[in-house]
Amino acid sequence: ILTNNKTFYERLLQLRTHGITKVSAQLQHPNEGGWYHEMQSLGFNYRLSDIQCALGLSQLGKLPKFIAARRKIAALYDKALKDNPYVDVLVEAKHRVCAYHLYPILLKTKVAAHRKAIFEDLREAGIGVQVHYIPAYWHPYYQGLGYRRGLNPNAEAFYRREISLPIFADFKIMDTARVIKTLLSILDRYSA
Repeated sequence: ILTNNKTFYERLLQLRTHGITKVSAQLQHPNEGGWYHEMQSLGFNYRLSDIQCALGLSQLGKLPKFIAARRKIAALYDKALKDNPYVDVLVEAKHRVCAYHLYPILLKTKVAAHRKAIFEDLREAGIGVQVHYIPAYWHPYYQGLGYRRGLNPNAEAFYRREISLPIFADFKIMDTARVIKTLLSILDRYSA
């Protein structure tokens, strides 16, 4: 989690370590010594293990290569789907570099009503598509807190049209070509 809010930062530090603090200014009882700490709230154990940290550090060195590979795949998708009558592609913002964690496409009106069938046909063809993301407040937990559909029409409209195409650093050019060919073939079926 990243934040520039000091209050959130201090609270998050507590939550990640079982709700415990050793910070003198936060203690509610007198500090009994260097060992003293207080559990002030119910927290969790969100600390990484040493093995997870080592793996993470080793992967950070490969990050530029991973991003370059994903950007190459995204460029192939962009070129193949530019001005497509069935889908809109998202445009990278100026002065930004997208890492392409996902490659979402938005189905245009003429095929959007068939999203479920398009999704299922792509999966049946062995294309690992996904939908990202169901608006958070549509989930039962948030519904139970009183949130209702309609709260954010833009997020809901995006969700109803979105399908994410497979993209990862080891994805091969020929796999990308197969995804594009299969996608366009399936979209043609639902365009009438």
